[in-house]
Amino acid sequence: MIARTLHDRGVMARWREYLPVTDATPFISLNEGSTPLIHSPKLSARVGRGSEVFIKYEGLNPTGSFKDRGMTMALSKAVEDGAKAVICASTGNTSAAAAAYAARASIACIVLLPAGKIAFGKLAQAFMYGAKVVAIDGNFDDALNLVREIGETEPIAIVNSINPYRLQGQKTASFEIIDVLGDAPDIHILPVGNAGNISAYWMGYTEFHQLGKATKRPRMCGFQAAGSAPIFYNKIIEKPETIATAIRIGNPASWKLASAAVTDSGGCIDIVTDAEILAAQQWLASHEGIFVEPASAASIAGLFKSLENPIPTCPIPHIPEGARIVCTVTGHGLKDPDIAREQCGSVIPAKAEKSEILRLIAG
Repeated sequence: MIARTLHDRGVMARWREYLPVTDATPFISLNEGSTPLIHSPKLSARVGRGSEVFIKYEGLNPTGSFKDRGMTMALSKAVEDGAKAVICASTGNTSAAAAAYAARASIACIVLLPAGKIAFGKLAQAFMYGAKVVAIDGNFDDALNLVREIGETEPIAIVNSINPYRLQGQKTASFEIIDVLGDAPDIHILPVGNAGNISAYWMGYTEFHQLGKATKRPRMCGFQAAGSAPIFYNKIIEKPETIATAIRIGNPASWKLASAAVTDSGGCIDIVTDAEILAAQQWLASHEGIFVEPASAASIAGLFKSLENPIPTCPIPHIPEGARIVCTVTGHGLKDPDIAREQCGSVIPAKAEKSEILRLIAG
């Protein structure tokens, strides 16, 4: 029996019986998962019809994004197989998670990033966790192609979402939602970039439905950034562009799985503009106190768009009375503070006098 981390409450420990682990699998964990499902009264009011909207806040994972769920599985299985190093291509969050869990496992981590296309908050994480960070002259898809080539010839484990253990770990978010709500929601809305997350959620919902732990499965609704929407346009985007760097991907690795999840669930894939994403990011922070990175806000922007300008293929405007909707927000706002700073007002200078402060409060 492999020794377990003391007081581990991570996804592998909590959901072990539903994951491909054995007594030989070391649990490389940072107590990820068990993120809050936050009821959003103001979003619920906007939807109306007695509906309830919940936010699955994945930014409260150890490295600040949902990637930790899959990375604990990927690193644990890599160590079980004897790997001494891992490699990934990343738009930021994967690099942070891979580097952190590799540090936890005491093995090397190599990260390939698109030069100049990564939010500094995420880049800083990769450096601090001790990864070897390489910026390539190309986009994420170029980086992933290189990772695939290296994985074919070198004894280095790939920990991108093409690694099947990643989706196994990520599916546990569905388990948590069912555990809290007592059943699956009616609709689940997510941002879509490399498309692994929407695929993993659907996998989890389907598994618990088959086991009788849920009476239904939700309609899966994914939203891509308008300048980086290969699934929506049904074509590879050679030069994807969006302010939401985490979903700036032109050829998703889990494209087929995501498309199947949407089709099988009766959901939809649609797009939101950068302006809609930024407006949703600011709205969620100022109205509900939940600060997320731009890519995360694509789910909220998608909900707003569906309500205000009904999308023919989207089930959101046609939900029944009392429906329950879950929106996943994938990463913490401090992942990309520069974008937030550009949207916010400036600091107000003032004298250190009570009268001056009161004047500003009244004004």
